[in-house]
Amino acid sequence: MVQTMPKSWNKETKPHMFCPGCGHGIVLKQLGFAIDKLNIASNTTLGIDIGCSLLAWNFLNINTVQTHHGRTTATMIGYKTAKPKRIAIAYMGDGGGYAIGLQSLLYAAFRNDPITVILVNNGNYGMTGGQEAPTTMPGDVTPTSPEGAPEFGSGFKGPELVASIAHEKAFIVRATVSKPLVLNSMIDKAIENQIKNNSFSFIEVLSICPTNWKMNAKQCFEKIDVMEKFFPTGILKGER
Repeated sequence: MVQTMPKSWNKETKPHMFCPGCGHGIVLKQLGFAIDKLNIASNTTLGIDIGCSLLAWNFLNINTVQTHHGRTTATMIGYKTAKPKRIAIAYMGDGGGYAIGLQSLLYAAFRNDPITVILVNNGNYGMTGGQEAPTTMPGDVTPTSPEGAPEFGSGFKGPELVASIAHEKAFIVRATVSKPLVLNSMIDKAIENQIKNNSFSFIEVLSICPTNWKMNAKQCFEKIDVMEKFFPTGILKGER
């Protein structure tokens, strides 16, 4: 029998609090399956950022901690230092990881801090109305780029930067919600790298935002196809 929902799923909090069609639900579901497969629910702590990612606080039936905006990576490094036998996962959006939280992310990769960071890239600041984010692609229209995001300073490619300075034992990958089974495999690899190699892992996940994109499901996945061409998916560093 095919299991449709993770065992680590918190049934009492469903339907979840994300907008209908939001990609966060897909990402967290695959994280749940990875936690089940590795049998680590009782030994895992999830740190969540401010923004849409904070709505993950009761999504899974695991220990979860809310952090300040942009400080999730740093918080989970501190947690892992204090409790090295625990599995530490930091969950955030593109603002929390690439804007206010970029310094912490880069140094975690450089130091090879043994945590797993999952960053959801939907190209906008979702919770505050869809404003331009570091990952907004050039030409995309948002409330703060009504004539289209400029060519210079748009479309930040985080995994490429992180991979360029990360420790040789780090695992760096970009995945997408359009391919959930591949996403699940990449989350498995990222967590296993923390467990087996005591090393840093980073996953950027290209995601959809129907509410702020003002698109239906078909249009969202047509747009994510464009995103996948601009932000190529695949493993940038680590075991393939």
